[in-house]
Amino acid sequence: MDTAPLDAALDPPDRAGSGVGVLDKAATVLGALEAGPCSLAQLVAATGLARPTAHRLAVALEHHRLVGRDLQGRFILGPRLGELAAAAGEDRLLAAAGPVLNALRDHTGESAQLYRRQGDARVCVAAAERPIGLRDSIPVGSTLTMLAGSAAQVLLAWEEPDRLHRGLHGARFSATTLSGVRRRGWAQSLSEREPGVASVSAPVRGPSGRVVAAVSVSGPIERFTRQPGRQHAGAVVAAAGQLTAVLRAGG
Repeated sequence: MDTAPLDAALDPPDRAGSGVGVLDKAATVLGALEAGPCSLAQLVAATGLARPTAHRLAVALEHHRLVGRDLQGRFILGPRLGELAAAAGEDRLLAAAGPVLNALRDHTGESAQLYRRQGDARVCVAAAERPIGLRDSIPVGSTLTMLAGSAAQVLLAWEEPDRLHRGLHGARFSATTLSGVRRRGWAQSLSEREPGVASVSAPVRGPSGRVVAAVSVSGPIERFTRQPGRQHAGAVVAAAGQLTAVLRAGG
């Protein structure tokens, strides 16, 4: 018995989609996760999919590492997406980051990093290490907390209010701190993430203006002093601006 007409009646194709319903729905799930972590209930609300369908697709995408989970079990975009983008040569941010971070390191004399947020953590996706002497060494791929450090401040400061307030739970900085970050356009930290380490960070923005990454320099407080922003904010903001310009040119 041909069940195709019945199947079509039960699940009519999305006229705005590709005509391959399961792929369109999977793309809808990934699009919803672009805005940040989602519980299953939030994913259902964001996509309009039936709960069993949303769950089945999210778990299937998780199997292929296109979707992952954060520390609270919420669905997030998975690592495979970054791997595919890098393999295709389309990750403009990472392609441009190396020269920019090298120049920032040479100008400041300190280690430079680029961070992206992933769920409730931030990941170092590019770095330029200070070659000699005491330094703050953060290998590419390192996962760091979103509760401390100037890069965490930057990645949280421009979030939607509800996400921002959730992110402050347990943080070593306050809403007042983040207000100052938004006003200045950069953040600084002293012994927040690790005793004796200071850092300065600034936001990288995508074509829509959304903060997509944070550029940082970090090192011992002895060199950074108690006001590291006075020394390094200008250089860090300029480096972040270069990467923002790259992304906007490609948008």
